[in-house]
Amino acid sequence: MTQEEKQGIVLPRHIGIIMDGNGRWAKSRGLERSEGHKAGANAFRTICNYGADLGIEYMTFYAFSTENWKRPPKEVRAIMKLFRDYLDEANSRESENEKRGLRFHLIGEKSGLPSDIVSRMEKLERGTADKKVMTVNLAINYGGRDEILHSVKEIAKEIKSGKMNPGSITEDDISSRLFTAGQPDPDLIIRPSGEYRLSNFMIWQAAYSEFWYSDIMWPDFTPDDLDRAILDYCRRNRRYGGV
Repeated sequence: MTQEEKQGIVLPRHIGIIMDGNGRWAKSRGLERSEGHKAGANAFRTICNYGADLGIEYMTFYAFSTENWKRPPKEVRAIMKLFRDYLDEANSRESENEKRGLRFHLIGEKSGLPSDIVSRMEKLERGTADKKVMTVNLAINYGGRDEILHSVKEIAKEIKSGKMNPGSITEDDISSRLFTAGQPDPDLIIRPSGEYRLSNFMIWQAAYSEFWYSDIMWPDFTPDDLDRAILDYCRRNRRYGGV
């Protein structure tokens, strides 16, 4: 995006991306699905860095859903290896993380993940906790309904202990117990690959999000595509139920 294009527009503060199409990208090229996930990981790095360079404050990448455990064990193992490799690489890039100002945050149920991946992620969270340019949410073992259930259970504990009155529960009480607590809701959600659904992604936070769909498979998604999505978003009139 040129400086001229950036002038006079209000960038979305928070962009959510459903990284879809890795397997189909690989299949169309006669490759193993794992090769598609590798290519998708490269696209993630590129788009993540470009988003920070643009000045986006928050980006959430849907990397592995609670439903993805149903995939063939070989594919799941390959994805977990990619997570390990990426987290090791990210933890070793201290100078680059410092330069770009990326703060990493895992959203999802840690209890369902291999412990070594959780420890790698927590190390990255600690090492980037003071960064302020862009927060990168990695949605791993994540499901929107599971996230809401998590929040409701936390509220139920407080009701049981007498700290909260059921009649006083507000939307903010639920939001403040989600994995994205303290962050703005996504302004824009992008889904490549030709699918037109949320697939259990940020279903509470997406109440007033704008959506941008594309037939591009995620491994082929480029900064130019992100520019097109953002510029399209900037042309929309967000009324939030008003007129």
